[in-house]
Amino acid sequence: MITYHELRGISPQKGRELIKRVLLSRGGNVSTTAAILGISRHTVRRARDGPLEDLSRRPKHSPRKTPERFECWIVCEAERTGFRYRRLSAYLFRKYGLRFSENTIKAILGRNQIKRPSRRPSKGKSRPLYDYEALIPFSEMQLDTKHLLDKKALPKDVYEHMVRCDLPLYEWHMMDVATRARFTAYSHELSATFGFLFIVLVLLWLRTHGVKGQLTIRVDNGSEFCGGSARKLSQWNQQLKPLGAALVPIPPKAKHLIALVENAHRADDEYFLMIHAERCPNSEVFLKKAQSWQDTWNFYRLSFGIAMNGLTPHEKLKSKKTMVHSHVLLFPVLRLESLLKYINSINAIFIGRPTSGKYVYTKCRIGEGHNNFPF
Repeated sequence: MITYHELRGISPQKGRELIKRVLLSRGGNVSTTAAILGISRHTVRRARDGPLEDLSRRPKHSPRKTPERFECWIVCEAERTGFRYRRLSAYLFRKYGLRFSENTIKAILGRNQIKRPSRRPSKGKSRPLYDYEALIPFSEMQLDTKHLLDKKALPKDVYEHMVRCDLPLYEWHMMDVATRARFTAYSHELSATFGFLFIVLVLLWLRTHGVKGQLTIRVDNGSEFCGGSARKLSQWNQQLKPLGAALVPIPPKAKHLIALVENAHRADDEYFLMIHAERCPNSEVFLKKAQSWQDTWNFYRLSFGIAMNGLTPHEKLKSKKTMVHSHVLLFPVLRLESLLKYINSINAIFIGRPTSGKYVYTKCRIGEGHNNFPF
């Protein structure tokens, strides 16, 4: 014969129904019913006077519980950003100045049944792309562009604000592998003219600040660079040869070969665009915010990548004991349309080329006179 405790383990409702049947057969005697079933009199009275289902164990008063308004707000931000508890905790503090522990947010997401975003499975053990410990600063660079208007990465309100205020659409990003230092510019258009202009601008900045030795720049096969054209790649490398640099395109669908700059794009979304883009009414304010973000990255943001050991790019550069001054990390964030317009105006003065409302791209030959390359 099945006992009360065994039946209770199968179904609490069936267990209490058994108590009521025995209690009814004994004329409502609580003590006798408890003795027969081997339970306490309190259990018998609860089955007699209460519901068949188990009562909630939730406390009636929780003085340390997160207020309901904050819990609803955290749930909304989690659904809006797609972040889990660790990244969400840091995001809420950076944007709103409110600190919630990771465990608190984890509990809130759990009881509100916020699903964990799906992740792509790993393809195996990773292999380093470089000998990071032996790398000389500014000898290996990675270059890529980022489409800022990304519906998958940005919340809807941030995306719509960037479109409404006509903020830059593209980010040009070159990163030094040894120190993780970044050099960025922005534009409203994506073209090979801007690609070559940005490369030359960064190289001239590095050479001006005492960077010596050959530079290798890895790029993808986008149309804004060489676009998979061997002739164009040869032409660009010939023009960059006086600056001691060479472009090395990666094979198609091999984004892992420029993984450092690709991973930095995620940080751009989470630490910069999601927080500061809505505070920018125009491109001028956006560029000032972008300059602050680049300076924060280069001087204050810790990196825990391979061989970085929690150092900032500035600290890593100092630890290498090179002759390069840290001022090299203060690269000016520019809008490439404005820079190209300035170059065309200088060309019109020194070379005599007329300018109109449209941009004129002059193929300057580096090393054949400073007037031919006036920046």
